[in-house]
Amino acid sequence: MKAKFWDVKEKKSVEAEVTEAVRYPNGGYAFKGKTKDGRNLTTFVSKETYEKSGLAEKACCKPKKSCKK
Repeated sequence: MKAKFWDVKEKKSVEAEVTEAVRYPNGGYAFKGKTKDGRNLTTFVSKETYEKSGLAEKACCKPKKSCKK
């Protein structure tokens, strides 16, 4: 799945493959990706987008602790 990320170094919006979906303990949701040259990208998304992605089932809370479902 691809998503739009903001590339801070290039100062422009880029589209990249989502490598991970993250649910934070404070209730936030994010997708993680990488640029072609290997830099990390993060974009925060709504709960609805997170759940529609299909990656939510594989994701876990940060920090690396077991999720309460």
